[in-house]
Amino acid sequence: MEFNIKYTWDGLPVRHEPVTLTLKSIKEGLLMEVKAPFFGDPPAPPGEPGQAFPGLWDYEVVEAFFLCDESKQYLEVEICPHGQHLVLLLSGRRNAWKQELALECDVTRKGTRWEGRAVIPWSYFPPDVDRFNAYAIHGSGELRTYEALYPVPQSEIAAGQQPDFHRLEYFKPFSFGAVTGEAWKQPESDLWLTSVSHK
Repeated sequence: MEFNIKYTWDGLPVRHEPVTLTLKSIKEGLLMEVKAPFFGDPPAPPGEPGQAFPGLWDYEVVEAFFLCDESKQYLEVEICPHGQHLVLLLSGRRNAWKQELALECDVTRKGTRWEGRAVIPWSYFPPDVDRFNAYAIHGSGELRTYEALYPVPQSEIAAGQQPDFHRLEYFKPFSFGAVTGEAWKQPESDLWLTSVSHK
């Protein structure tokens, strides 16, 4: 299953080769592969490659969001071209109840391109995922650029509106069956059974 991020958050075409995000099912979980231009702006986060880094969204990053539309529980996975990552579990819009989870993640850079691979354990996904969106961010100051797989329609943008990747109403339908085969059932997650919304 392959996705290409061709638009800015507000629906304008990107001015470079689109970020490509591929999802594959493997025994350990969902393999997320990123192929993207490397902008090198902003500079690398001051954290160790291969480790979780809080606030990674303030740097150059590609993000994937997996949502259960009914419960509004969702998983956010971020990968940076410098090797850092960030995983958040959220119950309700912007309500992160667990973050900086471990992630098997590898990143390689060559010239003006970078590639990332992350294995997302099935236990990280909330029950009944049925919506998805993906984003890419780069640049600093006035050159800060926010890109979205499923952007906000231009007809719905208000004056002065800022990019917000937690506008869950703009996520689009998604089925793990397209990646794993229709007979596959999403495993129950002990991690989500302990979430604040289940107490």
